[in-house]
Amino acid sequence: MSPVVSLAEAQMSSLLRAARRLVQKPLLPRSFPTSSFEVIANSRLVEEETWEWYSPDEFCPVRIGEVFKSQYQVVGKLGYGAFATVWLCRDLVEHRHVALKIGACHALSGELSVSKYLKTIRTSHAGSILVRQTLDEFEITRQAQKYQAIVYSPLAITLRGFRKMFRDQALSVQLLRLVLKHIFIALDFLHTEARVIHTDIQEKNILLGLDDNTAEDDLNKFEQQEFESPSPRKIDGDRVIYTSRPLVPRIYNYGRPVLCDLGEARFGEYNRMADIQPYQYRAPEVILDIPWDHKADIWNVGVLIWDLFQNGNLFKTTGGPENKQDNIYHLAHMIALLGPPPKDFLERTQTERPWGWFDKDGNWKAAADIPNTNLEDAEKKLTGEDKVLFLRFVRKMLKWKPEERASAKELLDDPWLNAVQST
Repeated sequence: MSPVVSLAEAQMSSLLRAARRLVQKPLLPRSFPTSSFEVIANSRLVEEETWEWYSPDEFCPVRIGEVFKSQYQVVGKLGYGAFATVWLCRDLVEHRHVALKIGACHALSGELSVSKYLKTIRTSHAGSILVRQTLDEFEITRQAQKYQAIVYSPLAITLRGFRKMFRDQALSVQLLRLVLKHIFIALDFLHTEARVIHTDIQEKNILLGLDDNTAEDDLNKFEQQEFESPSPRKIDGDRVIYTSRPLVPRIYNYGRPVLCDLGEARFGEYNRMADIQPYQYRAPEVILDIPWDHKADIWNVGVLIWDLFQNGNLFKTTGGPENKQDNIYHLAHMIALLGPPPKDFLERTQTERPWGWFDKDGNWKAAADIPNTNLEDAEKKLTGEDKVLFLRFVRKMLKWKPEERASAKELLDDPWLNAVQST
């Protein structure tokens, strides 16, 4: 499967689907069982309730079978996040299935803002359809509370969910290369044409698509499973908390990886000194109060590779008697693997923060030892020339200075990424 999408074929397929819908009448809502499901004890916290900040008023109450906007009928719960739940729906007007993301009050404002902006970009870049974009958006009002809702084309499971199905097994070399090519194509579009920085690239934000040839069957199967074997749920007064049902294609027949969840993305005028990125993936310029740009995403991918391929974090970010997370341990491990940061890079800081860890000559002075390890020791799966090429590829992303990191487009031409797997 080529990572480069035939835009003409995709557009023609879309036109044919649209033409068929014009001659179809709207679907009638489907009735779903109201009994014969497992009831979870009220004493147990379920899904979104497990977040320590959970508040019932912040999450929109949703029931399987109900219809939103006189168009989208909920048929099952796909998942949940820190501030949103995601549902598979029947689009009664367009005769298709869609994914409906319903956010806690105002939680999806950033995601909506970026998605609306991306829709204004006219492009033939292959990466534009590897970044998830909206089909529709609307507002839900419940007892004076307002909730934002975004409609997407349905996708299958996240990379994290995919690996969990195989007991956290690391990706094979072939699959890793394929995933990375799609990520870099998507990032090249975001960075060069859209001028958008994702800032939150992690396993749960990369979803595997549905294969075009089997997608309809897979979606109908999900709906039928929910109808015949309703998912367990917790009933708390008028509120129902459902358990999620993964959307897994038959015989694992997945489509392309797609970069999702743009809620933390930046474009236009933004604060280049703001804290961004999950802690483990945080670029050094973010930690050191140095203005950052799109190259923070490149660093992020370089670190993420370790999760996908080595099944473990690249940098140790905790330490001390209580094993607490702290920048001091994160930086110490960066120095161990990459060498010390250049003095002129440290001098770009906009605050005094780095000088608590480094002296004015750029030498490490913090009260944390530099671990006795290196990048070669951290890579444990490859040998010989394969290992040399792989580490050379990774080092193109893991540079202290952002301007020295390769661009997404440059990384697509890397010899290791394009090597043919030997049999």
